Amino acid sequence: MKLVIGSDHGGFKLKEEIKTFLTEEGIAFTDYGTLTPDRCDYPEIAKKVGEAVACGTFDRGILLCGTGIGIGIAANKVSGIRAALCHDTFSAEYCRRHNDANILTMGERVIGPGLAKEIVRIFLKTGFDGGRHEMRVNMIKEMDK
Repeated sequence: MKLVIGSDHGGFKLKEEIKTFLTEEGIAFTDYGTLTPDRCDYPEIAKKVGEAVACGTFDRGILLCGTGIGIGIAANKVSGIRAALCHDTFSAEYCRRHNDANILTMGERVIGPGLAKEIVRIFLKTGFDGGRHEMRVNMIKEMDK
């Protein structure tokens, strides 16, 4: 799996924790920034990560900001993106199983690094169930056109 990760300044510290976790787990990733904790604009990061996932350069993405909300709203503006805000493990599993979410968003000010790592683990290992859910995901894809 090809994975891309990004954050604004509000999610920078959690992004760094997740990067360490991914490295320890042997999961390769590319960091699209921000590369410092200095203030930046989350729509720019969301657009870069979203476009990279939507065009197939990466299979999935992870985006972080203070709450996970703004960066997710911005990512979902990119055609082909199904970004899901998850702050619990159930949502992380079912955003993949039922919605084939291709970007996970989380908020550094909302959850701690331990839970965030478990959410990432579940998001990355869970597949799409297809079946009756595929028709609905296809309906979402049609909305992009």
